[in-house]
Amino acid sequence: MDYCATNSLQSPRDEANIGLRLFLDSADPIQWARLLPLGMFHGVTTNPLLLEKAEQKCTLENLEKMAATAFELGVSEIQLQTWGETVGEMVAIGEELAGFSKLGIEVVVKVPITEEGLAVAARLRATGCRITMTAVYDPGQVLAAAGLGAAYAAPYLGRMDDAGTDGLTTLTTMREILVHCHSSTRLLVASLRTAKQVIELASRGFDTLTFGPSVARDLLKEELTAQSARDFQRAAEKMS
Repeated sequence: MDYCATNSLQSPRDEANIGLRLFLDSADPIQWARLLPLGMFHGVTTNPLLLEKAEQKCTLENLEKMAATAFELGVSEIQLQTWGETVGEMVAIGEELAGFSKLGIEVVVKVPITEEGLAVAARLRATGCRITMTAVYDPGQVLAAAGLGAAYAAPYLGRMDDAGTDGLTTLTTMREILVHCHSSTRLLVASLRTAKQVIELASRGFDTLTFGPSVARDLLKEELTAQSARDFQRAAEKMS
């Protein structure tokens, strides 16, 4: 039997699965049009709450249009969350969402990590769908996501902290599980509320992060850089 390694922090993930991936956590096409052409985002993450906030319909027809828009704006991947009152309904919708890959963009189907959600994800995985297990709060859930073979497990840092959990310590434990067990599942850290959080996580080696438009703008805001750019332009105009 091949047990999880306990003496190494090296993971045998293939080369294509290594490196930084930033996602824009938004369902607002206006924000997509502003931020995705910057080239810094691997993809976008959405869910029904983000659709509601952006006043976007949670329908297959609308989500297909959104997937096409994301592809046109140059990102490699979109994460779309399935829904339904039964396992069968969630599987059927998840298969439809995965079919949007015909547009040329990689589609990952998000599923909440409940007992029913794991059953949904297992059936979708059997058809070749890539899966994100979302709304993760406990290291045991990450172990389940890895056992399933999910592409991503998405813990909610901000909500962990709101609940009184030491979010950073919990994330570290989650990452150690994935690394020591040589899992290809990526820890997609979500519910990030400040640019400072993003920078701290990146400095600690968390390489897969999703955050909203306001955090993205704050991440890029630096007055010294803005002043330098103005100085460069002034000099260019003067010496033209």
